[in-house]
Amino acid sequence: MAAEEEEHRWPCSQCGAKLRYSPGQKSLTCDHCGHEQAIPEAVDGAKTRAFREFDLARGLADDLPSGTVEEVRTTSCPSCGALIEVVGATHATECPFCATPVVLDTGTHRLIKPQAVLPFKLSEPEARKQMIDWMGKLWFAPNGLLEYSRKGRAMNGVYVPYWTFDADTASDYTGQRGEHYWETEHYTTTVNGKTESRTRQVRKTRWYSASGHVARDFDDILVIASHALPKTLADNLEPWTLGELAPYSPEYLAGFQAEGYTVSLADGHVEGRQRMSRVIHDDVCRDIGGDEQRVHSVNTSWSDETFKHVLLPVWMAAYKYNAKSYRFLVNGQTGEVQGERPWSIWKIGFAVAGVVAAIAAAIYLIGPENLGFAAESVGGQIPFLDIDTSN
Repeated sequence: MAAEEEEHRWPCSQCGAKLRYSPGQKSLTCDHCGHEQAIPEAVDGAKTRAFREFDLARGLADDLPSGTVEEVRTTSCPSCGALIEVVGATHATECPFCATPVVLDTGTHRLIKPQAVLPFKLSEPEARKQMIDWMGKLWFAPNGLLEYSRKGRAMNGVYVPYWTFDADTASDYTGQRGEHYWETEHYTTTVNGKTESRTRQVRKTRWYSASGHVARDFDDILVIASHALPKTLADNLEPWTLGELAPYSPEYLAGFQAEGYTVSLADGHVEGRQRMSRVIHDDVCRDIGGDEQRVHSVNTSWSDETFKHVLLPVWMAAYKYNAKSYRFLVNGQTGEVQGERPWSIWKIGFAVAGVVAAIAAAIYLIGPENLGFAAESVGGQIPFLDIDTSN
């Protein structure tokens, strides 16, 4: 364990204090004396190794090359289940995902090493401003939430684990192509007590059998490897510019926290294939053509499946309201904000009461006798009906 602590500690060469990574830079900064220390550039060979995907079959069989797996000291949050990586001699901390106090244990987990990292581009003040602006636009937010944003409490910078998947696919499909056509239909209607004959256009659909073949190569399909973050919020932080990935270097983690993955490679692969299958389905619909499509079957062959483990930057804040935690996330690269927001029952109640009072005032000023409505049957042409017909 002492070796691990030494590996993750970056003392300032000028004063000995701890260095931290400076977002948007390629250097470490000392908050004590201001000294900056450059992060060594990866040589071409290191870059190639960092971005080389691993064979998926070998990964699922736990048969990866030596040096790609490490023992990491971690602790699990009792509330949200986050697997927090522990550095140094820390014994207690706060979960960056839900703000639950966590007492650290000495357990370790065998994890696949990250191959690449997307360094933080936004600083903490920049991320907090993005969050404050977002909170200011929320309707019916409790005052405590707004006060939280004004106090300027520091956010937590966390590197969140993701899997990326590549695959070459070839798919055979069967289905139907629907083509619209129009027919004139005669009908009768009653207008002012009289029966009138009219016509209208009715849209119908002819269906034809369809079959064919589509192919697509997928690159870097992202799947979050954490159960700690609500999936909807995490997905809405996209898109990420993965072209800015850097070969993994522990210096990028200085001053930040990192979560170990809690979604296994096998489970991540299942979701990755589901995402690819949705794209393949859209490809099939485009290939069928016509005005509408029915897809009966898709038989996909998968080949050259590979994966890699990457870390992506997220600024996080947790806010407790009525004994429940709410999380706010800021994409550390783009500034996109997502969050779980509480509602102020008092503000909603006052708003409803205000609307009711306004309606009552309007009735009083206009007079109940002027609020009657005369119902009148008005004849008109019905737009069209939509009917499917199959060959």
